[in-house]
Amino acid sequence: MKLTILRSRVPLAVGSVCLAVLATACGADHGDKADAAGTSGKPVTLDYWGWTVGAKDVADEFNKTHKGIKVKFSQIAGGPDGYAKITNAIKAGNAPDVAGIEYNHLPEFAGQGLLEDLTPEAGATVKAKYSEAIQDRVTLGGKVWAVPYDATPSLFFYRKDIFKKAGVDEVPKTWDEFRKAAEKIKKSDGKVRIAGWGSDDPALLPALSWQAGGKWYGTQGDSWKVGIDDAASRKVADYWQGLTKDDLVKKTNFTGPEFTKALTDGSIAGYIGASWSAGGHLVTYPKQKGKWGVAPLPNWGTPASGMYGGTTYAVPKGTENVKAAVEFAQWAATTPDAVKARLSNLQSPSSALPAIPALRDVAAASFDDKGYFGGDDIYKVAGEAADTIVPGWTWGPVGAATDTAIGDAWAKGTVADGLAAGQKAAEKAIKDRGLNLAK
Repeated sequence: MKLTILRSRVPLAVGSVCLAVLATACGADHGDKADAAGTSGKPVTLDYWGWTVGAKDVADEFNKTHKGIKVKFSQIAGGPDGYAKITNAIKAGNAPDVAGIEYNHLPEFAGQGLLEDLTPEAGATVKAKYSEAIQDRVTLGGKVWAVPYDATPSLFFYRKDIFKKAGVDEVPKTWDEFRKAAEKIKKSDGKVRIAGWGSDDPALLPALSWQAGGKWYGTQGDSWKVGIDDAASRKVADYWQGLTKDDLVKKTNFTGPEFTKALTDGSIAGYIGASWSAGGHLVTYPKQKGKWGVAPLPNWGTPASGMYGGTTYAVPKGTENVKAAVEFAQWAATTPDAVKARLSNLQSPSSALPAIPALRDVAAASFDDKGYFGGDDIYKVAGEAADTIVPGWTWGPVGAATDTAIGDAWAKGTVADGLAAGQKAAEKAIKDRGLNLAK
């Protein structure tokens, strides 16, 4: 299973981190860094660490068309292990020149002084090519910390054949309809549930809370506010806890083989995902071609979506190749050739939705699902969903500690227990990091 958002740019809260805690870490002077290729007369080799599908294909295509810069790609793990590797490399002074970092982790990396400020090199591009909402995902303290790649509104993937057999004639548009459909599917076949539900995916609960109007983080003057345990998020928690209690969803981990098995044997008839979820279907479940459909995520009465993941190209602190790194990052995120390279590998297909609307037709033409989704246009559905992303969401500076606390408490108790634990963990981590916490 597995973004527009923020109207304000959080200038005070993150800005105070730079001024009070990191001192020179948030500076923007790249005068002593290596120039982009062509200005010094020497070729530049960039180390690029990433984990997303298609990342190596992008690097390979760049190398075919650029003589002065060469990109050496290294595959790393996604999630906590990958971020720990990047963090440790930066602190040890041997970081890559470019790294893939998700939107929700960007404030933590920037706030700890682990990234280069890209405002001088990429600020104009980000402002010109992206919507204000996407700009807000990478602009913190008035500075640009990465070049955005994709937008990731939540979607619902479902088995059309199972829904039809159970008498669910239309994919649910609201969460009330979703529960009714879940009851029909269970009644039709006691071994099948409408979806899976588990505590091991840290991106899922915030995406659902975001859709419901929750605001996990915000600012008040120069202080952080934490609202992980807010009313909207508790509404989501109670809803899914109710589905779990009534045995209407299948308890499963999403990061292990049991989820793949459940989709393979049809004991799960759907799941929450995003545009990037589609590519994996073609190679993981090839025999289910034509059985799957994709639709907007059910809502609470008005079409709405929250971001489920999403990645950027960031430049770790300390690289001597800032300008060359940004040249590659901007090419990888903003050009048709890069989108084609990322989405055209049929052996390991990516189906990410570019954050730049003008590139979505290129993406749609590059990703060929060969009728897998029974005529449903993944890019049309995802593009329309992107227009319903709820504004006002802010990612906070202590995501790693929060994710762990939520997952651990939820696994041992209820979803609400996870929210309460996340609230306490975020408040403590903010204080421990020397940041101001609003009362």
